[in-house]
Amino acid sequence: MNDFAPSRRSLLLGTLAAAAVGGAAAAAPKPDLIDAKWKTSGSGGDPDYGPWAEFLSRRLSMGSGGVALLDYAGGVGDRAQLSGWLTETQKVDPTTLAPDAAFAWWVNLYNAVTIDLVLADYPVDSIKEVKGGLFNTGPWGEKVAVVNGDRLSLDDIEHGILRPIWKDPRIHYAVNCASIGCPNLKATPWTSATLEADLEAGARAYVNHPRGARFDGDGLVVSKIYEWFDEDFESSDAGVIAHLKQYAEGDLAAKLSGATSISDTEYDWDLNAA
Repeated sequence: MNDFAPSRRSLLLGTLAAAAVGGAAAAAPKPDLIDAKWKTSGSGGDPDYGPWAEFLSRRLSMGSGGVALLDYAGGVGDRAQLSGWLTETQKVDPTTLAPDAAFAWWVNLYNAVTIDLVLADYPVDSIKEVKGGLFNTGPWGEKVAVVNGDRLSLDDIEHGILRPIWKDPRIHYAVNCASIGCPNLKATPWTSATLEADLEAGARAYVNHPRGARFDGDGLVVSKIYEWFDEDFESSDAGVIAHLKQYAEGDLAAKLSGATSISDTEYDWDLNAA
């Protein structure tokens, strides 16, 4: 059995949640700009990420299976510091930042808010349990941040700002949903200086990990991310496979050379807890 196939518990959770909301793929939001003002950019550089960097340094580690894990139990004691930084960073006006700095800022805000929400409800087994019970769809629709006076949800940030403005499928390797199946939470804050290199590294790491893409016999099994957000990958198996080929290495690259379709998708919603 593949070590990174979803656990029985996570499969049950995903099945129940899908039944509650009409299916995960159907529930995935489309990119839709919530306000044209967020497209405005300036020349400002990266704001202070010091407290966020310190939190990640203390609490994030790489698991033996290649999945970045967070010490949520220990992180509960750091929540006041993290929440304090979140209050300060939400005073930043992202429309004054240069485009790469704005992208990095939005991603850091998204990831830090996500961790803060989990810490507020910890212990939980999955982020889907945050802001509700087993049949809840998770915290993504909650208004959890205030930027330039606007109350925003995680969905607003990802699907109403990041995806429609930057139109880059590598966004999915940057934002983190605190789950085993998600691309790794970056060990340091995102910054404009290394943005392109970090996006490429994130894509390569996830694609070449079994939870991103793997072969089960002759069948190509990929993360449900490529199903949920298929329009970011040309809305077709061919588009997903072409994207995977850009980053695949070794045996995976060799097998992908002859692949024409995807046989299955999977995702593990278990919390990425150390």
